Amino acid sequence: MFVDILFWVMTVVAVVMGAAVFVVDSMARATYALALSFVAVGVQVLLLHQDYVGVIVILMMVMEMAVMAVYMVMFMGMNPALMPMSMVHDKRQALAAASAMFLSLAAGALLIPWPARRGAPAADTTRALGEALMGSKMLVMTAVSPVMVATIVAGIVIAAKRTRYDRFGDDLRGAPDDPQPGGIGR
Repeated sequence: MFVDILFWVMTVVAVVMGAAVFVVDSMARATYALALSFVAVGVQVLLLHQDYVGVIVILMMVMEMAVMAVYMVMFMGMNPALMPMSMVHDKRQALAAASAMFLSLAAGALLIPWPARRGAPAADTTRALGEALMGSKMLVMTAVSPVMVATIVAGIVIAAKRTRYDRFGDDLRGAPDDPQPGGIGR
């Protein structure tokens, strides 16, 4: 009984926080609302006894939102909590598109005849799900991860306007045009 109530509470939290992303007036609040929405979905997955997937959803989304907040401050040079903004542009068209998509997905879920279950579930459902999701591509995903990190680092290096070598020179003693030899703070 408790699990059922918690599941439905998490459903409400996920939907309300997902909607809050488009209602709040700052990027930081939208980020936190989206994180809470995904955490609620992760808890629901945990309640469905898919422990590995539920924990991964929660960890990935929390870290993703934290990285997003860091990038907001780092690249936009702003305080995301104070800068007002809107996540919706052309609200009438956005509302019409969202309503049409919701109605079509709901109609598909309710009107399509679902197939009957064939066979019995695997003894270890988490392992079976992992095999179904990744299969032979686990090595590729393992290799892609460092490439993605390298891409992020390269993007930051390219986007940075100045580096320590610009400020201090190649020998780190001070730029040639620096009126204060020794760099900053000396």
